[in-house]
Amino acid sequence: MTALPELRVVEFTDPACPWAWGSEPKFRRLRAELGPRVRWRRVFGILFDDGEPPAPDPAAEAAWYLDELREIATHTGAPVPERLARVSASSWPASLAAKAAEAQGPDTAEAVLWRLRETTFVGGEPADTPVRVLEALRGLPGLDIDRLAADAASPRIRAAVREDWAETRSPCPEVLELDAPGRHPGRAKALGEDPEDGYRYALPTLVFLGPAGRAVVPGWRPESEYFDAVRAVAPGLAPELSSPRLGG
Repeated sequence: MTALPELRVVEFTDPACPWAWGSEPKFRRLRAELGPRVRWRRVFGILFDDGEPPAPDPAAEAAWYLDELREIATHTGAPVPERLARVSASSWPASLAAKAAEAQGPDTAEAVLWRLRETTFVGGEPADTPVRVLEALRGLPGLDIDRLAADAASPRIRAAVREDWAETRSPCPEVLELDAPGRHPGRAKALGEDPEDGYRYALPTLVFLGPAGRAVVPGWRPESEYFDAVRAVAPGLAPELSSPRLGG
């Protein structure tokens, strides 16, 4: 019988989140370091939800958001497009595709999510409709695009992303009253002016679960904090971990 991984990581993310885009190199190094000793699960939190009212001036909104991306990039060092055609109308199409891609293996799922992120943060043309998603992914090596299209449109995948949506809006207590410095420390985001409107995890947030308990690393954090979280909840892995890079 194959032993279960000693460590589980839940990643709350969104294909269109600039902080998640900037954090991905750190997460890739952490996953590579942990290898098969970790079960890593992505939860697509839906940053841009369906049903939100459109901006009265889409061009002005895109210009404002591009300035936001440029400012965020001063912290993350991540690429920013020269121009941004629009702010993403919805996170659902890309999230459905990213969730569906998981059935085609971890390498394909990684490639699909990376390509979907690139549509916004490299090309400036967010993949925010089913047609745009398929156009962005067509020709991606190793991807069965017809299978992906069928899976992404299925009730099963929509239900799975709906579960992700709900899980993201049930944040753990550690992030509700978080008081930490930094541009994006990861305190849970209020969903309205009234506390009864609820909260969601800031994106990205990693929740580490291991034999010694739970650790939460939300928002934009130094790479060392992720490794410290592993050591805190799965001490048995600590001697095998190399030292993380400084900064980030």
